[in-house]
Amino acid sequence: MQTSDTPLFEASVLRNPSIHAVWNAWGALELPDCWLVAGCLAQTVWNKRFGLPVEHGISDLDLVYFDPSDLSEHTEQRHAQRIRHLFAALPVWIDVKNEARVHLWYEAKFGFPIPPYQSALDAIGTFPTTATTVGLRPTGQGTELCATYGLSDLFDGVVRANKRLITREIFEAKVAKWCSRWPDLKVIPWDES
Repeated sequence: MQTSDTPLFEASVLRNPSIHAVWNAWGALELPDCWLVAGCLAQTVWNKRFGLPVEHGISDLDLVYFDPSDLSEHTEQRHAQRIRHLFAALPVWIDVKNEARVHLWYEAKFGFPIPPYQSALDAIGTFPTTATTVGLRPTGQGTELCATYGLSDLFDGVVRANKRLITREIFEAKVAKWCSRWPDLKVIPWDES
């Protein structure tokens, strides 16, 4: 999905040196249907919006990929270790998840089952807030953007629940954590989302 905001979004997130380092080495990731997603992107934009240091409050970078041909935890962990080693000098944790296998562990972690995702884009569309249902990746033709609910909430510093999977408790815990780091966020209460 390309929008008129794609170049602005890309420029905003590539200000973050850790994101920029991963972006420049994208070919070395060697993961199918791979995307840089969610919090690190939103939080980099919020840092710019609120005049904070570019890496303020960002503890990890999320990389998701989609490989239904190998659902083993071992392979996912091997990819994660390889990529963390590749970017060992970065000051953030790099989280690597095969979204094709999330349904195998989701119930144990969150208390209810989910059907298997059909693609990385399907998974991104279930992330917990409208501002974090975003993904970005370089392509041979430029940049590919996934913004399930658009970019307005993200650019406006609005946190609104995406209720496709998240529970009220998880949303409110996330809001409390984020507001401690970005106190100027505008939170739309659960009942109004």
